[in-house]
Amino acid sequence: MTREAHTELCQSEVGVAILGMGTVGTEVVRLLNEHGDSFTHRIGAPVVIRGIAVRDTSRDRGVDPSLITDDAQALVDRPDVDVVVEVIGGIEGSRQLLLSALKQGKSVVTANKALVAAHAAELAAAADESQVDLYFEAAVAGAIPIIGPLKRSMAGDEIQRVMGIVNGTTNFILSAMDETGADYAETLAEAGRLGYAEADPTADVEGFDAASKAAILSTLAFHSRVTANDVYREGITKITQQDIKSARKLNCTIKLLAVCERIISEDGSQSVSARVYPALVPLTHQLATVNGAFNAVFLEAESAGQIMFYGPGAGGAPTASAVLGDLVAASRNVVHGGRAPGDNTYANLPIAEFGDVQTRYLVNMHVVDEKGTLSKVAEVFANHDISIATVHQDDVVENEDGTNIDPDGKFARLAVVTHRASEANLAACVESLGNSESVVKVTSVLRMEGQDN
Repeated sequence: MTREAHTELCQSEVGVAILGMGTVGTEVVRLLNEHGDSFTHRIGAPVVIRGIAVRDTSRDRGVDPSLITDDAQALVDRPDVDVVVEVIGGIEGSRQLLLSALKQGKSVVTANKALVAAHAAELAAAADESQVDLYFEAAVAGAIPIIGPLKRSMAGDEIQRVMGIVNGTTNFILSAMDETGADYAETLAEAGRLGYAEADPTADVEGFDAASKAAILSTLAFHSRVTANDVYREGITKITQQDIKSARKLNCTIKLLAVCERIISEDGSQSVSARVYPALVPLTHQLATVNGAFNAVFLEAESAGQIMFYGPGAGGAPTASAVLGDLVAASRNVVHGGRAPGDNTYANLPIAEFGDVQTRYLVNMHVVDEKGTLSKVAEVFANHDISIATVHQDDVVENEDGTNIDPDGKFARLAVVTHRASEANLAACVESLGNSESVVKVTSVLRMEGQDN
């Protein structure tokens, strides 16, 4: 069924199916009910909730029980539904429901970043075939409007780089480690007590959540299809207080960053790099001021220059705000005709090999404290075509777990900051350092972003 044929069934109002009534879905329903008159004026017709699909129909949801159903497919199939709002999560079940809705000529609003990152091409194709809308502003950075600006406001510019803090849980943990001196395990437990971390925090702390968002941002920024599997990913579970202290000495802080970059090689060919990892950010950079559970996305464009979007990156009400913004836009198109710009991957740039990506690095290591050690370490870096910018040395007292590894005072802690180098060269250098008689242990390697070359 086409959009035109479907719209004829309900031109005086917009029928909405809501899939899921968890934290975000509950807020969406509440705000629709509380501000119904306002939404009517913004859209040009009333929004009517046709039904709400949930897994457990026995719970009191605080809404008309006749709206509650556990048959999501039947709700999607109703002829009086114009827009389907999906806030269930998961991938395969949601994918089937949304594909069904799109193929029936119904617009879709989703907050499901994992689904969009994995199946955006399939969903976009279905939306194009039926000439309906696919909106997913809430899939990245909660209430922060970033998808719309990338699709519309920045459509006349050439984006070079997108760098963002797009996961509130990890930003809370790293901010707390910096502020309190507590270790990773302590701050993770505190994040759980405060409701910032899930019972199983793996998706957040291992970077999977941020990788899905990086894939979405890269696809839109560089007009090239990028999936979560294309994103290099490291989490924050290995970050220690020694890393935090090393960052401070360099006037930096540590943030889990999603970095999406257009790479131009010497021959002029272009590729896309999308990566997620903990990185040192200078205290003078705007992203360094983003603390707690807040998110921010920093854009660098050819004409516009540098732009930053900042705000709450998660939570029921902030995410519901983004969902409702999409719902208003989709509903306007149902009432007045037209549709939003869809995905455009005309550039079709290849994904860069991670080994070819270049940045700066902080390499922390324990070394033998004797004459000639520094020159031997420097020689290893030089052998791998890596230029050293600065070196800082401290006495070694103990490991992160408090065990004394240097009772006789024979070791030193060395922090080496490099100039820009490739990931491949850096990895080979770290391996060689590990085999050097002068190096006891390479304790950590951190990238450095937002800095001059």
